[in-house]
Order: sequence, then structure tokens, then C-alpha cells
Amino acid sequence: MKIKKIAFPQNSLLIGTSYDYTDSYCGNLNAGHIITSDEVGKAFFSSSPKWIGILLMLRNKLVSIFGLKTGDSSKKIHNYRFEKGDRIGLFKVFDKNIDELLLGEDDKHLDFRVSLLLEPQSQHKRLIISTTVIFNNWFGKLYFLPVKQFHKLIVRNMLKQTLKELKH
Repeated sequence: MKIKKIAFPQNSLLIGTSYDYTDSYCGNLNAGHIITSDEVGKAFFSSSPKWIGILLMLRNKLVSIFGLKTGDSSKKIHNYRFEKGDRIGLFKVFDKNIDELLLGEDDKHLDFRVSLLLEPQSQHKRLIISTTVIFNNWFGKLYFLPVKQFHKLIVRNMLKQTLKELKH
């Protein structure tokens, strides 16, 4: 399964704001049925490898010292409905439509958004995960320096796992 870095999608709900950091990765999905943004969200949160969960747990312990937000990941994803304003773990649902789910968080050091976008192609659909970051202060920039390297690895892996989950 090939995951590749692409230009920021112009049809995303995230278009129209300037950001300090953006990235987008995509993979093809050959599904024989209609897939909604809710299904993509469920697959995204239920297919996370254990090592990512361990990294997030470590992150939460470290950042709590600085008074940054941490998430409660105890919510069951199976019956979860991604409604605007709802929370799952560290993520708040900011917006959604039939093809895109917009998640993220605003904190004192930075604001981030993650877009899960289904884009129809001629023979298949493409799933695009885009991330945007706005730094609110110097600590946000400092915080993101090491996080950025892990972020790229995590997003690629999460996209691959989400695509596998959606094929079932």
C-alpha cells in the first residue's frame, strides 16, 4: 500500500486560513461500497498501533507538567458519532461533511487541525490526511520541533492502518 506526500487539497474544509505548518498524505482506497466521513473517523481511531498509543501516553505525561491539554482516550469508538463539538481523546470535532472530518485542538502553545478527506477518483477513492498547525507563541514552535519528526511517521502509519481497516 503506497502512501505519498501530496500538495494540500484545495477542496478541504481547512482552505482559507494561513498556517505555520501544513502537510498532506494520501493513499488509495478500493472500496466497493459508500464510505462516509464517520466511517473514516472510526477506522482512524480504532486502527492505531500500540506503539502510537504508548507515544501518546508518554506525550500526555510530559506535557501535563507544562499545563498543556491531554486527552481521555477511554471513549469507545464503535458507536461514536462525530458531531460538531464532540471530543474523542485529545481531538475535538470542529466540522464535518459527507467526505471530510475535521478534528483538532486549540491550546495555549499551538492550535492544530487534522483533516480526514475522502476524494473520489476515476476508479477508486483517495483518503487524504492533512495536518495544519498555528503557533500561538515561542513555546509552540519549540514544542513542535521534536514532535514534527514523530508526526510524519505517525501520520503515514495511521493512514496505512486506516485504509486497511476501511477495506474490511
